[in-house]
Amino acid sequence: MPKTPEQWLQVVSPPRKTRGTLKLFLGYAPGVGKTYTMLSEAIRRHSRGEDVVVGVVETHGRKAIAELASQLEIAPRRKIEYKGTVFEEMDVDGILARKPRVVLIDELAHTNIPGSKHRKRYEDVLEVLSAGIDVLSTVNVQHLESIAPTVRTITGVHVRETVPDWVVHSADETVMIDLTPEALQNRMKRGDVYAATKVEQALRNFFRRGNLIALRELALRQVAEQVDRTLESYMEQKDIQTTWPVRERLAVCISPNPKGQYLIARAARMARRMDAELYAVYVDVGQRTSDAEQKTLDANMEFAESLGATTVRLKGKDVARAVAAFVREKHITQVIFGRSAVDGWRKIAYMNNINRLLSEAPAVDVHIVTQEPD
Repeated sequence: MPKTPEQWLQVVSPPRKTRGTLKLFLGYAPGVGKTYTMLSEAIRRHSRGEDVVVGVVETHGRKAIAELASQLEIAPRRKIEYKGTVFEEMDVDGILARKPRVVLIDELAHTNIPGSKHRKRYEDVLEVLSAGIDVLSTVNVQHLESIAPTVRTITGVHVRETVPDWVVHSADETVMIDLTPEALQNRMKRGDVYAATKVEQALRNFFRRGNLIALRELALRQVAEQVDRTLESYMEQKDIQTTWPVRERLAVCISPNPKGQYLIARAARMARRMDAELYAVYVDVGQRTSDAEQKTLDANMEFAESLGATTVRLKGKDVARAVAAFVREKHITQVIFGRSAVDGWRKIAYMNNINRLLSEAPAVDVHIVTQEPD
């Protein structure tokens, strides 16, 4: 019976010294050089004395790939008969018995032939990692489960073989193999990617320049998000509470104010200009709200989500303290407050909140946006 993602995570999450490390070479399309780069690194490791074995490398008829692979030990593949035809798949048990230091396993999203030990190649990879063997592998961004539907919308191509996002996120290191769309198209025309008979059709369809630009951006964003998660994890481990403004993160503080959507829209425009993450934050201080106020708050939250914000509801006796804690936790770089035309004690209370936030939060920019008057 196939393992669930939770069961696989338990298998591959023992102490670091007993689990192998996974290094992924990520591309945005076939032909950018993932397998070539993976093999080049494996050869360098082998020259330094590491025990490296090729578990499976798909040459697709490319001579340069075959020549590089021939410089390394290649593990025998397992032959499986299916519907009268004999196929070759990676021999997981053979690799576990051989127990090299590093194994190359190409095309992470590959679906194995029925009769294989596992249904998907990424499951082979997870078992190898759990045995303490390091893995070098490759994947294209269109094969991530969450991205495949977007790729279909852009290119019209239905991606049948996918890999769960959590598998890619579990990689210890991800390297994007980048190439400009123009350079990739030139590789195509030279016959370095597909046979000459397929080149013109490929260039008119999947490998159109617009498609390649969009796929490249998806891959760059994927790597940026992974780097961002790694940085957050590092800062948590080291208890770094100051904000490192490597990437802008905006938090807009909202309330049950009917004018709140104007404030949210302003914040969303700011976030788009900076390509920043946006959080819409509401602090519940325990005061009773009327049905009308609750309805307005829910509408504001829904509006924020429609503009791409992540909505957050906090609880606390003090707005400034709750927001300051959130700024520290999420490494927010800019906070946006709305200000209606208030005077008297309300104005004093409002400014006191701003001052307390500035004194309790890490270094953060604060914007005060004047909301539309009645």
